[in-house]
Amino acid sequence: MIDYSKVITPIVSTVKPSGIRKYFDIAATMENVISLGVGEPDFVTPEHIRQAGIDSINAGKTQYTANYGLLDLRKEISQYLEKRFDISYDPATEILTTVGGSEAIDICLRVFLSPGDEILVPEPSFVCYGPLSAITGATPVPIKTIKENSFKLMPEDVKAAITPKTKALILSYPCNPTGAVMTRDELQAIANVLEGTNIIVIADEIYAELCYGLKHTSFASLPSMRERTVVVSGFSKAFAMTGWRLGYCCAPKELMMYIGRVHQYALMCAPTAAQYAAIEALKNGIPDIEYMATKYNERRLMLHKGLLDLGFDCFEPQGAFYMFPDVSMYAADGEDFVESLLKAQRVAVVPGNAFGESGKNHVRISYAYSVEQLKAALERIEKFVSSKK
Repeated sequence: MIDYSKVITPIVSTVKPSGIRKYFDIAATMENVISLGVGEPDFVTPEHIRQAGIDSINAGKTQYTANYGLLDLRKEISQYLEKRFDISYDPATEILTTVGGSEAIDICLRVFLSPGDEILVPEPSFVCYGPLSAITGATPVPIKTIKENSFKLMPEDVKAAITPKTKALILSYPCNPTGAVMTRDELQAIANVLEGTNIIVIADEIYAELCYGLKHTSFASLPSMRERTVVVSGFSKAFAMTGWRLGYCCAPKELMMYIGRVHQYALMCAPTAAQYAAIEALKNGIPDIEYMATKYNERRLMLHKGLLDLGFDCFEPQGAFYMFPDVSMYAADGEDFVESLLKAQRVAVVPGNAFGESGKNHVRISYAYSVEQLKAALERIEKFVSSKK
C-alpha cells in the first residue's frame, strides 16, 4: 500500500490549511448562523456586465484567447489605470490577464523567489502570501504592523528587516484584513528605503477602488518605483465579479516576459467569457463601483460605531470592507472569541491569527453584507459580550 507521506513534498506537507475556512466549515453544519467572514461582495455582478459575458458565449466566443488575454481588454485596463491611478502600461507587453488576482500573486512569487531567498510580508496580511512564498523554498519574513500606527507599514521596520537575502516585498494596501490605507507620503517613505536595492515590490492593489475619504495611491506611481513594481489587481472586489475569476498584473516588459512565461505553461489564458464581461465593466462600470463603495462606506460607519458602543477597541478602517477589532477584553485571544461567539450566538467571524501571529488578539469581520445582517450580528454580539461582563 502506498505511503502518501513519502510522495508529498516536505514543503507542501508543512503548509497549514487556510485559517479562514476552518470556522466556516463548522458554521456550515449549524443552523441560523450569521456569517461575516468571507471577503466577497454581497452584490450581484451588475446586469450589463453579466450580459456582456452571456452575449460572448451566445456569439460562440468560447475558444482560448491569447496567453496575455484579449488585447481589447488589456487596452481597457491600460486606460483605466492611467485615468484612475496615474500609472501607465503598454497593453501589448506589460499587462497580463490572470485567473483572479490569486494567480497573479502565485506566479509572481514563483518568478522572483528561489530557495534561500527572503520576502518581506507585512502582517496582519492576506492568508496566501506566506504559504505561497514558502512553497517556492523562500522564507517569508513577517513585519508586524500595529493598531497604534493604524496598521501602516513603518519605513524603519522595513529597513531593519532587509538582509542580503531579501528579494521582494509584498505591499497590500488597502489591507485585508485590517482595512488600513497608506497615503502617498507614507508610501514614499517606504520607497526611499528601497532606493538603491534590487528588491522587487509585489503591490496587491485589489481593493484600490474601496478607499473612504482619500484616494488610493499606487506604489508604481511613485518616482523610480515603476521599474521594481508588479501591480496586481482584478475585478472581484470593485466590480463584484468574484466567481468570474479574472485578475491581472502589470509590470515593466523586462519582468513581464518571465511572468507571462510561467502563466503560459500553467494556465494558457484566463476565462474567455469573463474577459468580455470585464471589457464592459471597464467601459461602463465606474458608476457601479461608486455605488457599491458608497454602500460599503455606510456599512463601515455603522459597524464601527456599533463595535465601539459595545466596548471594543476597534481601529477605524479606511479601505477594503473589513473591521479588525481587538477582542482581548472578552476572550483569551481571537480564536477563543471566534469559537465562543459561534457556539453561544451563532455568528461566524475569522480569528486574527489566520493573517499572522500579530493578529492573534483580533478578529476580522467583513461588512460586505447587508445592513440587516450586520445589525442582527451586532445584536447577537451584544448578548455575547454582556454575558462576559
